Amino acid sequence: MTRPATVRVVLADDERMVRTALRAILSAEPDLEVVGEAATGAEAVSVVRELRPDVVLMDVRMPETDGIRATEQILATLDVPPRIVVVTTFENDSYVYDALRAGAAGFLLKRADADALVQAVRLVARSDSLLFPAAVRTLVTAHARTQPAPPAWVAKLTGREREVLRHLAHGLTNAEIARRMEVGPATVKSHVAAILAKTGTRDRTQAVIAAYAAGFLNGG
Repeated sequence: MTRPATVRVVLADDERMVRTALRAILSAEPDLEVVGEAATGAEAVSVVRELRPDVVLMDVRMPETDGIRATEQILATLDVPPRIVVVTTFENDSYVYDALRAGAAGFLLKRADADALVQAVRLVARSDSLLFPAAVRTLVTAHARTQPAPPAWVAKLTGREREVLRHLAHGLTNAEIARRMEVGPATVKSHVAAILAKTGTRDRTQAVIAAYAAGFLNGG
């Protein structure tokens, strides 16, 4: 039986006890490996550049450079950046919304249990589903600025792309979308790529945020 590829993780949090707890939980899993830690945002950027992990668990509020700026710097300077998950105390925090806008793949509450933490890391490493879609919707609804008119990209979406975008917002994977739409996974992947290009976003998380902010997904 083929073992799953190991997901390499960096932990960035200014509290040593938090990092220790996260390391203990993740290191207990055979497919997850904590390869580095950082106590500040600036240190996180340096460690990630050196170690090139698959996933970063990033505290949103840290000294020197906060998690938002650290996320921006990592994504801007690496050709193949890691998936960044913001770890936060408050799920409705405007800092978390700003981190998602900056390019974070999702967020996780510090009070989340071990199973939720492990599943979140595995999910974002696969990059094929939205992490906690209901929480993302609540966050964007609370903090997104109302746009006076839909952006131009909304009119450019095809009917199929609109359908795929709605499925993305509900957290469906490409395979699940393919089954619902009765098409092949490659077709869904092509639609997702077109959505990202038209919305000018990095990944499905940012595409869904943009769709909510534009009013495209409101009410459904």
